[in-house]
Amino acid sequence: MEGQILLLFILVLAIFLGIELITKVPSTLHTPLMSGANAISGITLVGALLSSGSGEIITTILGTAAVFFATINVIGGYLVTNRMLGMFKKKQ
Repeated sequence: MEGQILLLFILVLAIFLGIELITKVPSTLHTPLMSGANAISGITLVGALLSSGSGEIITTILGTAAVFFATINVIGGYLVTNRMLGMFKKKQ
């Protein structure tokens, strides 16, 4: 039980830290950072897939939610990166 409370505390702390970091990043840096986050989300996606197939009900539920959110993050990151790269193409 104590381990779960510690993990919950770390989760809440990570949420607050993430909100603070994202609000402080200037918009000119947001797109390159989003591109770099795709690799991290890919790793998260692999871990979530492994976790969702473990057999325990709570792990399956949390793993499935993690797969869903990591997939959204990867797809959104690639779309933003594609749009950013399109801005640097020469006009014809």
